[in-house]
Parts: sequence; structure tokens; C-alpha cells
Amino acid sequence: MRTTNRDPKRQGGWLPQGQDELEQWLDGRIDRLGDEDEPFRHPVIQEFADLVESDGIIRMYFTRMIEEVPKTRHYSKRHITSVRQLLHLIDEVLSTAPEFSEGAMVTTPLTGILDWTMATPSGMAAYRDPRVNAILKKVLDAWAEYLNSPASLYVLNDSPEGWMSPKAREVVGIDQFQHDPEDAHWGFTSWNDFFTRRLADGARPVADPDDDSVIVSACESTPYRISREVARHSEFWIKSQPYSLQDMLADDESVDQFVGGTVYQGFLSALNYHRWHSPVAGTIVRAFVQPGTYFSEADSEGAEAVEAQVSQGYLAHVAARAIILIEADNPAIGLMAVVPVGMVEVSSCLIGEDIVPGHHVEKGDELGCFQFGGSTECLVFRPGAVEEFSLAALPEMSAETPPVIKVRSKLAVAPRG
Repeated sequence: MRTTNRDPKRQGGWLPQGQDELEQWLDGRIDRLGDEDEPFRHPVIQEFADLVESDGIIRMYFTRMIEEVPKTRHYSKRHITSVRQLLHLIDEVLSTAPEFSEGAMVTTPLTGILDWTMATPSGMAAYRDPRVNAILKKVLDAWAEYLNSPASLYVLNDSPEGWMSPKAREVVGIDQFQHDPEDAHWGFTSWNDFFTRRLADGARPVADPDDDSVIVSACESTPYRISREVARHSEFWIKSQPYSLQDMLADDESVDQFVGGTVYQGFLSALNYHRWHSPVAGTIVRAFVQPGTYFSEADSEGAEAVEAQVSQGYLAHVAARAIILIEADNPAIGLMAVVPVGMVEVSSCLIGEDIVPGHHVEKGDELGCFQFGGSTECLVFRPGAVEEFSLAALPEMSAETPPVIKVRSKLAVAPRG
């Protein structure tokens, strides 16, 4: 397998740039906590506590992952001292929405809280346990309910931490998206409504709409890796995380068609547009969400193990993800797969209601979205389906500021008859 890969050590806006900022943020949240013996506010956190208390293996994991020291993180001190304190911190998050920040850890607060534990041996085992992932899904569903409610709109204000502040407006590029500038909250009904904002008319035009040999970008993302001659089976958990088609595509019956083909992967930052669009014109063959892990990272990557951007290949096989198979109108492309992959708390993959078998999509049509963000996306092609990728799509190992591929812009070209 031949692989072109850029090591994206620059974080994508999910975590702070410096360790000190993360620890200060965590200390601030801990200072606001009351007595550990106080009851939890959310029933799902009590259910979480009951699971830890009643299951000896899970209790061992959670106790030890707080006691252990991360081998890949250089914390100045131990901030979290007990499982109950950890659960109270999560409990508090479920009634908050992410604030705007240029550097502090506010965009993914659950990751900030769990960061220490994710980098320990016991934590890496715990976050692969199906029972732990089942309760984490319930926690994330409870938070999603809040983030879909009007109560979460309090962060849409013009304070320095608000998403309507001058700096946030500039960074988000709100004028490129549908919104009502006269409305108190720009016309959005919740935090998630804002986060999954839609493009304004004329923004992100479809590249070469009448040329079915031109494949467009499915997401607004940064190129991460292009792998060719991809295998059906590989040890995706080892260093370099080679793609394993059977695992990535959840053992779908189409896997054989992609063996020896190509995988393109890009990652999304916290401020990117988070809807997915069809790279080609074609007919939906299948579309489903594959459950998976939420806070698991690739422990094979040494000092970079807990940096999510360095675990992108691994996450494509184990994290919660959508799998959308499209039979392109262009026979040179044929069957292809769009695989948006969730990461940590940004793991809700919502497929569009009309994206069902037999439905025809035009190139650039919307397929679905990440609720509260997203992490990475893969496009899977049959052997010979891609003649070349555009220069902008090629991962650049020396780039200090990685380029962002605009959604619906030219990504690749199929062979022309």
C-alpha cells in the first residue's frame, strides 16, 4: 500500500494550543464544583455512577485511569482525584454550550475533562469497552438534547466569549451562511442550529457541475491522507494506522469492490462548515450509521497518541460514523463510499431524511451533517476510479498552515473516456 500522509500536529481548534491553557481551564471548572456527595443533576450521570459502582471491571478501569499518570501528557499536577468528581464535572457540562475562544479549551469540554484519562493504559482500555461506550452515548444524547434547545442560545451574544462577537463573526465567516442579522440570535433556534448552519445562496458553488468526471469535496476539511492499493484487512491499530476496508465499512457487502482502491481522508476543525455533500452525481445504494467508540485514541502513536488529529486513520475504523454508498452516474467512478466519522463528543452523524436507497443526488447535494461538529471524513474509491487528485487536496507535509478544501470544490478527476 502506498500512502501520502501529512502529520497534522497543529490541532484543529478542538483543544487549546498549550497545555497550560488546558490545565487552567480544568482548574476553573473544578473550583466551581460543590461537595462530591451532592446528588447529580442529570439522571444519566446517576446511571453512569451506578454502572461504575456495580461493575467491578469498569470500576477498576475508572479508578486506575485517574490514579495512573499519562505517558503522553505532561501535566503539572493531578487535577481530578476521584471518579465521583469526574462525573460531577461531566454533569455540569450537560447544562452548558461551547463558548467562543481563540485558544482556551472550551469547544470540546468533555474531552478537556477526560483528557488525562484518555492517555492512560486503563483509560485506553475503558474507552474501548462496549458497556462504557453505551453509557457515553446516553450522556452525549442528553447533552445533544440540551444543545438542541433554546436554552443553549445564551452563547450567541456579542461578548468576547460569544459567537456574535466581532472576532467570532470574522473567524466563523457568518456572512457566508444563512442568518438573520436583525434577530437577537441571528434567527437560530439553538446552539446546534447555529453549529449546523447552512450556506448562503451562492456560497461554495459546485465545481464543474456538468462534468461528471470531476469529483468534489464532500466536506469543508483539511487534507490528511491519501492511501492507494488499500487492503481488505490490515492492522489499523498499529503505528501509521493503515486502512482496513472491512472494518471501516462495517463489513458491508460492497467491500470487495474497493479492495486495491483509494481512500482520501480530511479532518474538520471546530470552526469548519459541518454539513456533508455528495462528491458525485449518482444513486444512493445504502446509507446507515455505524455505532462505535467515542473517546478512544490510537495508543500506537507514542507521544502523539492522544492528539485526535494523529489518530484519524484509527478513528475511521472504530468511531461512530455514517456510511453512505453511492453508485455514480459516471461508470468510470462506479460505486463509491462517503464515510463521515465522529470524534469524542462531536459524534452525532445525522443522515438526511431523503438519503435512502434509490434516491438520486446531484453532485454537491447535501447528504447529512455532524450535530455539534465532527472530526474527519473519508472518501473510498474503487481501483482506477481516480486518475488524479487536485493539488489542493494533496497533503503537504511542510505546510505550517494547512489548506482547507472548500466543500463542493474540485477534489479529484476520474479517467475520461
